Amino acid sequence: MADIVMADDGISFDGASLERGPLGGAETAFLSLAVALAKRGHNVRVFNKCETTMEKNGVKWTPLSDGIPDYCDLYIANRSDKLLTQAPDTRSTVFWIHNPAQYLLKYRYLSKIWRRKPSIVFSGEFHRDSYPGWAPDGGREIIPYGISEEFRTVSPASNLPPPRAIFTSNPERGLSWLLDIWSDYVIPELPEAELHVYSGTSTYGSHGEARSQNMKPILEKAAELSNRNVKLCEPVSKEALAQVFSESRVLLYRGDPGETFCLAVGEAQAAGVPAVVQDIGCVAERIVDGQTGFVTNSDEDFAKAAITLLADDTLWRKHNQAALAIQRQWSWDDAAESFERLVS
Repeated sequence: MADIVMADDGISFDGASLERGPLGGAETAFLSLAVALAKRGHNVRVFNKCETTMEKNGVKWTPLSDGIPDYCDLYIANRSDKLLTQAPDTRSTVFWIHNPAQYLLKYRYLSKIWRRKPSIVFSGEFHRDSYPGWAPDGGREIIPYGISEEFRTVSPASNLPPPRAIFTSNPERGLSWLLDIWSDYVIPELPEAELHVYSGTSTYGSHGEARSQNMKPILEKAAELSNRNVKLCEPVSKEALAQVFSESRVLLYRGDPGETFCLAVGEAQAAGVPAVVQDIGCVAERIVDGQTGFVTNSDEDFAKAAITLLADDTLWRKHNQAALAIQRQWSWDDAAESFERLVS
């Protein structure tokens, strides 16, 4: 058993946050890894901006203001350069990042990484390649996000879902573009199709509130397209979202250069939902092109693939079965095992 300390200084969340409602991707990953490590028998302590001390699912949560201990076997500093100066006597230090690594190319990051030499954990090849070879590190590891059990174990659709598409990401990540594709290409071909948008500011906590002015016009655009069969829904919990996936035909998502894993696509795929994406950022890594969905390179090809999966029952079932067989293999327990190997 290892003594593991995980630290985060972003938004406020705790061990019960996923039960209370939607949570952002990086926060979901952090919480899920902590629980998975605890289930594997480790002593896991989290220091973040939680409001009070608590213990949940074997993980001890403590406000960051109480101070991070100097020693542990494995110290996982999440995102922030300020955390790299903490836990100076740990056996092994990991710097877990969630955005393209160009933001690390500043003195305040590079100087701390050079001194500390942490193992830097990336989510995939696109993510790793965003950090140049000349930059300092103590090792570069690829450990993909695990997929939550809600999506890996949800019962697949017993009947063919209706021609219902779904969008479950940040509205700033291509939703306005998708609404245009839907209105200009999809509805004229399939007037009975529906697009359900599960998106809003609540998923992102205080960050969502800060970005609300940017999100608001996009969400208003979605609400105004009810005559094009667009339904705007509030974000829901992971358990509820898994059920929504089981009743959906296809996930539509353009991709974003600022993403490094895309849980939205990964979760949908594990639930058996084919996805249509463009070859932007990391999302092509989430799809087995031509088997569990389509990776496209133009607006016209994106729309054509969406229409095909919405209308062709035989093709949809083939992609659905492939997604269930291939895309629910990597769990948070697998990710936790990979983190274990980083203990010196």
